[in-house]
Amino acid sequence: MRLFRFTPAMCLAPLLLCGLPTLAAHALDKPADIERIESSDAAALAQKPVEELLDELKRERKPDSAKVISGAIQAAWGDSGSATANLLMQWAADAIKKKNNAAALDFLDQIIVLKPDYAEVWYRRATLHYAMDNYGKAVSDLNHALQLQPRHFAALSSLATILTDMGRDAKALQAWQDYLSIYPADRAAQEAVSTLSEKLSGTRT
Repeated sequence: MRLFRFTPAMCLAPLLLCGLPTLAAHALDKPADIERIESSDAAALAQKPVEELLDELKRERKPDSAKVISGAIQAAWGDSGSATANLLMQWAADAIKKKNNAAALDFLDQIIVLKPDYAEVWYRRATLHYAMDNYGKAVSDLNHALQLQPRHFAALSSLATILTDMGRDAKALQAWQDYLSIYPADRAAQEAVSTLSEKLSGTRT
């Protein structure tokens, strides 16, 4: 049985903390002043053009700061510019949560017909295909998303993960390297590059 692995920037929904004791849950709370700073930073970033944010992400070396920037980029990419497409995207997300993959695919297909140049919908459909073990369709959709938005780091991380699952380590390594050229502060991606590099080096000796 293949275990579905979440990769950087790939998750479609926030992680829910369930069943934790009340005290433990409060221990995870951030001080109010830190939350205000992060909220202020996010609001400021939301006003910037995506291309400028991508340039900032490339320069940023602190993982926490890079995560805030990447979140702002993904939020911007999530807005299709069409109220109808945005609503269909929400319906698709709801269907995925309910494990109604057929309905989710139908919604995503409708968005693609409506907004074929909307990179995010191709990425979202790819992640659903991947969850359904449709690797070929997932790779095709990811490549299309990257044609529309070459710096779509979430699509690159997803592509790297699928290629690794397919045993195509050299191409997976290249995808991770391309990802790090956009999002260099991602520690998990750095580790993935190191692991694959060592594996390929051992294979070639």
